Amino acid sequence: MEKIKKTFEEIAREYDEIIQLFIPYYHQMLEAVISALPFDKSEAINVIDLGCGTGTVAKLIKDAYPEARITCLDLVENMIEMAKNKLVSKNNIRYQIGNFERYEFDDTYDVAISSLALHHLLTDEDKKTFYQKIYDNLSPGGVFYNADIILASSDRIQETYMNQWKAFMRKQLSEDEIENKCISKYYEEDRPAKMLEQLSWLTEIGFCEVDILWKYYNFAVYGGRK
Repeated sequence: MEKIKKTFEEIAREYDEIIQLFIPYYHQMLEAVISALPFDKSEAINVIDLGCGTGTVAKLIKDAYPEARITCLDLVENMIEMAKNKLVSKNNIRYQIGNFERYEFDDTYDVAISSLALHHLLTDEDKKTFYQKIYDNLSPGGVFYNADIILASSDRIQETYMNQWKAFMRKQLSEDEIENKCISKYYEEDRPAKMLEQLSWLTEIGFCEVDILWKYYNFAVYGGRK
């Protein structure tokens, strides 16, 4: 995690611009998370944002659910500072700096969300264990949704995913930027898991309404309800 922390410390101030160059339909993906929340807009839902980054998802939630209480957790202090600036006009938000893998939940939540973070968990077993921890700390009827990079079910389809991802990036980036700023770090730092296996884990843990809510090749929004 230290290498990942260093990477995000270096790019925190440019993150909101950079991410749109590398992640296809980034805002559409995040909007899919918000649209899936099964609560009345007037409810004071309790939310935890795991790997909150610069606070983009938290802001979308507060815009849609003004009474929401949100815990923003991130490993990188200057990411948290960016989130505070983005959310300066919002209330009922607390900020915590820490590694979500070792995070000890101190509350139960109606919503647990994450975006482009949980693929940093090193192994499939780490991910399954963390999904169980999320489930255990959701309120009855609470939901977990993850917007993240995923793997295909076969090498052939994974090759298609990677080709389509690179095709998207070529619209705005050079081959050198794609390979040296994105793909090299993907293979070095990211540990995505197969989509179908993750859905099975969620079901085995006890989530219901497990589904994929949005998908573009190797990026997806998925989760379920307790």
